[in-house]
Amino acid sequence: MSPPRSAFGAPPRGGAAGGPAEPGPRRPLGEGAAGGAVSLGDIEAAAQRLAGQVLETPCVESRTLGEIAGCQVFLKFENLQFTASFKERGALNRLLALAGSGVKGVIAASAGNHAQGVAHHAQRLGLRAVIVMPRHTPTVKVERTRGFGAEVLLHGETFDDAREHALAVADAQGLTFVHPFDDPLVIAGQGTIALEMLRAQPDLDTLVVAVGGGGLISGIAVAARALKPQIRIIGVQTERFPAMVNAVKGTAYPQGAGTIAEGIAVGQPGRITRRIVGELVDDLVLVDEGAIEQAVLMLLEIEKTVVEGAGAAGLAALLDDPARFAGRKVGLVLCGGNIDPLLLAAIIERGMVRAGRLARIRVGARDTPGVLARITAVVAEAGANVDEVHHQRAFSTLAAQNVEVELVLQTRNPTHVAEVVTALQRAGFDAKSY
Repeated sequence: MSPPRSAFGAPPRGGAAGGPAEPGPRRPLGEGAAGGAVSLGDIEAAAQRLAGQVLETPCVESRTLGEIAGCQVFLKFENLQFTASFKERGALNRLLALAGSGVKGVIAASAGNHAQGVAHHAQRLGLRAVIVMPRHTPTVKVERTRGFGAEVLLHGETFDDAREHALAVADAQGLTFVHPFDDPLVIAGQGTIALEMLRAQPDLDTLVVAVGGGGLISGIAVAARALKPQIRIIGVQTERFPAMVNAVKGTAYPQGAGTIAEGIAVGQPGRITRRIVGELVDDLVLVDEGAIEQAVLMLLEIEKTVVEGAGAAGLAALLDDPARFAGRKVGLVLCGGNIDPLLLAAIIERGMVRAGRLARIRVGARDTPGVLARITAVVAEAGANVDEVHHQRAFSTLAAQNVEVELVLQTRNPTHVAEVVTALQRAGFDAKSY
């Protein structure tokens, strides 16, 4: 797997090649980043409003991940929020400003997590909520949003399609649009995460944050930079949706059609968030789909926690480029846990294949009574467990009196797979893994 690509072209400021970088001088924050859009005071005020209404999630060290990555790793478990995502912080902060103002209702466009945050807290506050979601949003997110009492409209192929339709519906029905990221109150709500992280782990010197439209990293950057000016802040995008990278650095990485990290699949970053990221974030990196899959599986196996693709993006960047973070105290935000169960199952199976724990072996033999029993007996003796068997005659390229047996086996590792193949060959069978 290739290392994450830096969006900034040159090595991070102040660091030796391959080594940790130190952030350079920053502009004074004054009353807020990006021309006064959001300030530390705004984030502290949001924290007071949200107190007792959203969970202050744990931020704890993962010693096992730290040993693997070569640094100290601290995980902020935002996937434990009631809606399983950080998004309800910003949504609630925005809705509290609308409650009691006589609005007819609110409307939002979202791939799922912002939708659930808006729907849940709108229901709590007695507001009508309409949510526009892309057609291919995972079913689990659509149903949970409906479960919070929201009216769900499925429209378009991407978040940007859904947003345009939501704006049209807002005009037609007199609803107030709640932007998922490009809103100062939403950004301030997300920034409360940084307050909690630095209160729980004041020695953190690096924060690694997934980036879609930029609301999460913008709020975190404003708060963290004000409280701890020399902290490093690294944003992570999937290479299939590098919109913030392209916007901030003027690059032209192509946009893909889909990603397992649909929560950060944003084709156009916000105007406010783009300015904050350009001003306060040290670097942006791109990670591929395989790295995200691996990170989802590692968090499941090691931390026994379920995250969606976006929630695993930070860990993917950490594992892909350990030299950048060596010896650091790194905070990762597990920003969401709303993954489709079928996708999670596929990721688990693919991960098992990569680890040599699930193997496919093709065996050629004479088509005689008892041959399948002899093959499976050899497999059992070698310590593997049969998961699937496909007995093939008509579509085989072997001689007519021969049969081809395809086995899917549960194995321990790649070495064990090779041992099973060798055992079959020694028993007189034509066997190979593939």
